[in-house]
Order: sequence, then structure tokens, then C-alpha cells
Amino acid sequence: MAAHATTTSAASESQGFLSPTGVEIAFLLVGLVTFGAAVVTVTTKQLVHAALWLVVTLGGLAVEYLLLTAEFIAWVQVLIYVGSVVVLLLFGLMLTRAPIGRSPDADSGNRWAALTVAIAAAAALVWVVVDAFRTTWIDLDGAAAGSTEVTGASLFQSWVLPFEALSVLLLTALVGAIVLSRRAKANATTTTSAPSPRNAGTRNHGPRNDGTGNDTPRSDKEGAR
Repeated sequence: MAAHATTTSAASESQGFLSPTGVEIAFLLVGLVTFGAAVVTVTTKQLVHAALWLVVTLGGLAVEYLLLTAEFIAWVQVLIYVGSVVVLLLFGLMLTRAPIGRSPDADSGNRWAALTVAIAAAAALVWVVVDAFRTTWIDLDGAAAGSTEVTGASLFQSWVLPFEALSVLLLTALVGAIVLSRRAKANATTTTSAPSPRNAGTRNHGPRNDGTGNDTPRSDKEGAR
């Protein structure tokens, strides 16, 4: 801990905002590209293009994590979000036969309200991060502080209780989704199997053939049966 504190203080004394390193310049450039891709994602009227620009946005975030020496979080970003969420979104677009071209219905009349909420949320997030890590410096040229070993040790030592609580919450949500889907399926089956009241009791009461060539009239009780 003392060596880490000495390294952190030395890094903070040797570098500043007016003398950025190559890693910091790359971080800024990748951040600008990621921000531009995010803006295009929410402003384009083509659903497929929005999904592809979302891939660029999430990939840019993964590069940012790598530049911050958070290797484990970067690969989680790539495997889960880029490799699973976006692929699932693209499959959903293909299975629902979403329009390939421009979709005028993809726009909303609440754009200014959404923009206001987004700016307020971004300002609050930036203020919280700056206030919490104002005096914290990371030695980007040293050993990776976000490797799998370091992240696993911190997760299962200091944050094991929140981690287990989150796993229980996700399991509860999964069970609830299964129960709701089975109940909806059962209701749909009951609705389709029930006879229509318009057709109930309107069977043909006409004559029937008793096998002798003579047509005998059906009784009302037999017709109702």
C-alpha cells in the first residue's frame, strides 16, 4: 500500500493537465469518437444503422477501459455487450422484419424532454466522478490495476455481499419472467380453445341417414348433443 501510494503521488507530481501523455491524448480522441457514435445512434432514423453505431459506441468504451488499465472490465464489455446484447438486438430486428430503410416512426415528439434529462444525468454523473476521484491518479505506465486477479480479489473480498445480492436479484427477475410468460401462454391457450358463443348450440338438426336408406329426423336432444 505504501509503495502504491508513493507511485500514485509520484505520478501526480510528474504529470498534470497541461502536459498530457500519449495515453491521455488517445483516451481523449477515443472518447470523442465514442461520443460521436453515441449521438448518431440516438439520432439516426434507420434501426439497423443505429444498432451498428451502437457497436462502435460500446467498442469505444472497451478501448477506454483498456487505456485505464482495466483489462477485465474491457473484455467483459466486449463479450457481454458487443458480443451478446448487440447480436441479440440485430436478431430481434431481423426476426420482427423491421424496415431496412429510413423509418419516420422511429422519431419521437419528446426529443427536447429526452435531451434535457440526458444532459442533467450526464452533468450529475460527471460531477459525482470528479468529486470522488479528484485527487486520484493512476500510473498508466505501471502494472495493470484492473487485471482479472486484482478485480476478482476486490470483488470477492470487499464487495462479496453486494455481488451475491445482485445475483439473487437477477435470479428473482428470471423466475418472474418465466412465471409471467407461462401464465400468458396458458391464458392464450384457454382463449383459443373456448367455443365461440355465436356458434354454440347452432348445430344442424336436419335428418340423418340410419343406414337403411331412410332419412330419419334428429331429435332436439340429439342435435344439442
